[in-house]
Amino acid sequence: MALLRLAALGALGYAGYKYYEKNYASQNEAFAKGQAGGPNRHQVRDSGPGAMADEPNRKWTETDEELDETFPASDPPANY
Repeated sequence: MALLRLAALGALGYAGYKYYEKNYASQNEAFAKGQAGGPNRHQVRDSGPGAMADEPNRKWTETDEELDETFPASDPPANY
């Protein structure tokens, strides 16, 4: 009986993993839904909080916007 439960749990876990892999594995963590993603790891997301996968915890300031627009360059904005 315990072996049957273990097999059922394993099958359920495998099905859940395949569902996740099919729907979310190609989605890059930084991109919002509908934006670029997939196997190309040299892509850069659009700037701004609307292009982020997660909602920001606070309202963005002008400096936040400018810093996000300069990424992936290492230079800070001119008025920082």
